[in-house]
Amino acid sequence: MEELKENLKAAIIEALNLEDVNAADIDDNEPLFGDGLGLDSIDALELIVLLEKNYGVKIENPEDGREVFQSINTIAAYIEKSKK
Repeated sequence: MEELKENLKAAIIEALNLEDVNAADIDDNEPLFGDGLGLDSIDALELIVLLEKNYGVKIENPEDGREVFQSINTIAAYIEKSKK
């Protein structure tokens, strides 16, 4: 799970061109949107594409996306759950 989280952080930084951020700057429980990492709705669309492309995981319902994209921990848990 820790390796998955580190890979997620690196993929998010690359996909969203977060030049001033490195993986160590992102806390696993930190909110990704709003006050946390400060992502927006365009970033959410990119995250959906990233999950489908890199992990074969789809998010069908936008309401699920709100829960899934809360933090690195929630994304990693969703990926793990979806692969079973």
